[in-house]
Amino acid sequence: MPVMPVISTYRLQMRSDGMTFDDALALLPYLDELGVSHLYLSPVLTAASGSTHGYDVTDPTAVSAELGGPEGLSRLSAAARARGMGLVIDIVPNHVGVERPEQNPWWWDLLTYGRSSRYASYFDIDWDLDPDGRIVLPVLGSDSDVDDLEVDGDVLRLGDRTWPIRPGTGAGTAAEVYARQSYRLTGWQSGSCGYRRFFSITSLAAVRQEDPDVFDASHAEVGRWFREGLVDGLRVDHIDGLTDPAGYVARLRELAGPDAWIVAEKILAADEPLDPGLPIAGTTGYDVLREIGGLFVDPDGADALTELARETRCDARELKIRTVTATLASELARLCRVIVRAAGDDDPALTTAVTQLLSRVGMYRTDYPVLSAVLPEAINETLGAAPELASALQLVVTALEQPEPAARLQQLCGAMTAKAIEDTLFYRDARLVSLNEVGGTPERFGMSPAEFHQRAAARAREWPATMVTLSTHDTKRGEDVRARITVLSQCAERWVQRVRRWNAVCVPPDEGTGLFLWQNIIGVWPAAGDVDDAVRARLHAYAEKAIREAELHTNWEQPDREFEDAVHDWIDALIDGPVAGEVTAFVQQLDEAARCDAVAQKLLALTVPGIPDIYQGTELFDDSLVDPDNRRPVDFALRRTELTALSHPKIRVVAAALRSRRERPDTYLSGDYTPVVAEGPAADHVIAFRRGTDVLVVVPRWTLKIDESACADTVVELPAGEWTDRLTGRVWSGAVAVDNLFAELPGVLLEKARA
Repeated sequence: MPVMPVISTYRLQMRSDGMTFDDALALLPYLDELGVSHLYLSPVLTAASGSTHGYDVTDPTAVSAELGGPEGLSRLSAAARARGMGLVIDIVPNHVGVERPEQNPWWWDLLTYGRSSRYASYFDIDWDLDPDGRIVLPVLGSDSDVDDLEVDGDVLRLGDRTWPIRPGTGAGTAAEVYARQSYRLTGWQSGSCGYRRFFSITSLAAVRQEDPDVFDASHAEVGRWFREGLVDGLRVDHIDGLTDPAGYVARLRELAGPDAWIVAEKILAADEPLDPGLPIAGTTGYDVLREIGGLFVDPDGADALTELARETRCDARELKIRTVTATLASELARLCRVIVRAAGDDDPALTTAVTQLLSRVGMYRTDYPVLSAVLPEAINETLGAAPELASALQLVVTALEQPEPAARLQQLCGAMTAKAIEDTLFYRDARLVSLNEVGGTPERFGMSPAEFHQRAAARAREWPATMVTLSTHDTKRGEDVRARITVLSQCAERWVQRVRRWNAVCVPPDEGTGLFLWQNIIGVWPAAGDVDDAVRARLHAYAEKAIREAELHTNWEQPDREFEDAVHDWIDALIDGPVAGEVTAFVQQLDEAARCDAVAQKLLALTVPGIPDIYQGTELFDDSLVDPDNRRPVDFALRRTELTALSHPKIRVVAAALRSRRERPDTYLSGDYTPVVAEGPAADHVIAFRRGTDVLVVVPRWTLKIDESACADTVVELPAGEWTDRLTGRVWSGAVAVDNLFAELPGVLLEKARA
């Protein structure tokens, strides 16, 4: 069955308690009417029992029975195709879930038989870490917990946790039996881990996809999907964690076929190009998210917000160094051992040299051909700052000529970057937290229209089918929350005055923590001021995660309950106390502008070059924060009602743009991108462009500051002919004042009748 071209996607978070294949099937009529071309499913292979996200796959050879099994997937695919729709599925090649070993057949066999396991080569095991060649598992509360192991049939048991006993080794006491096994249990805070993890998560063990046998075994089910015409595309999770990302996607392309739509989760730095040699359609869209969001940041607010948050600004290099020497110490030690073995020599400064070098790499990894100059430059910078590391760096360079140290250095670089920047710095820097997003660059305060247009035009030429997104399961906060927070850049002085007054009345436990949390509170605070128990609970849950990720006063490993209680008390005090009314009044001043900006951003995301994804529920305004908050059940009954009424501005824009894409696929998939310049005193508030010859989009920005009289004197000159607004039905031609264009909605989607 031929692959159906992907024109748009709608992301569904699959889970056994509310979004099975049959639940998704029931949504098809709604999504079809909305204009969606493809359902985009979170991972559907068998995951840990009760998983609410699917990224902890325990059996990559089978579709999850909890979701409906292969039969359910087939029913969904057939029903979608009957409507002219298709499926895209998220896959997780980098790792599998091992928290409950008994649920993972490959991992269980490995622990049972050790080196002699048929799956020993499937995992990246550090066999040298333990003197006896056992697999070191950091899974205990403390090392002494092994004294409490019990023999229970053919397993060793500790409470409700079990590990296998190798056949023929089960006689004697628990201590005697344990001593005969292929694994060594240790405390999770020991700093030692006998296998490559997903970042620092010990419950996720990396898989060696560079081995063709491993690839074939772990992708047999994926191959079936394409052979039987069940799916049209794949989203690939975290390719930078693989040993050989380019080799992996090449094999995946061969498996899926030349026409399958494949996008990879590849976090690009602001100045990092995607390697053109990769046989994929593009990334999962964090780069475009950064560009669209940046347009709505007002640079006039930079000075005031920077001064307010001066004490929270972080040194990224220091965080990277701390992360790699503490959180990722096991991985760093293993890399250094590999370097010594490959180079045939050691140096007392080797660990320091590796650490300093990696801290100067500004991206996840550098071994793509297009990035060949990055690592040499980092070496040069390291030597310039620390010439005493010359001999140690020479060892590193010598070792990097061999595959294993080269791969491990790149993998450690990615893990360090993710943990230090996304999981730490982004929870500390409180200048404007809407900038602190996956793929974001908080030090860059906004994006000019000129840069935006140039990047969009380049994307239309080079990556026209890359994914475009505003919200994902990984975003730190949802698109509409970011839009409201970003409005603070338009009223920075007012915000500074307000937050200082509120802090004086309701003193936070820590000023920096308070400033960070204040912005997120503003982002989700109901405009009516009715902070119910659900919103309160969500704010408490978010705050606890945020302060633990920041690791300034508390953390996941050793929570400071006193500080955490103080934060929770502060949140309750501001909700219930005298500042609540002022917060509501301030939010009301921002709300209209935030909603305008949110709708404008959505229209951009649906029409700029690339394939737009609508994250579940975001066709209406959504106040989600970070996961698991963004995986809450979606009220689809409400959305069906709103789609019928088409009175809500956001779903109105989403439906119009998706339907336009479906009717004019050539325009959106292969049409040129041409900037259109507004003229007049409010020109800086207008973003306009043409797609192909028959679609023209105009949106406002910085709407809190916009002057209505200036809008009346600002015009957009339309190309020759009549242009009909898909949103309102109004017909325009010639020079049109932007106040007329935006009279009903914050944006127009103009279409020209085709000859």
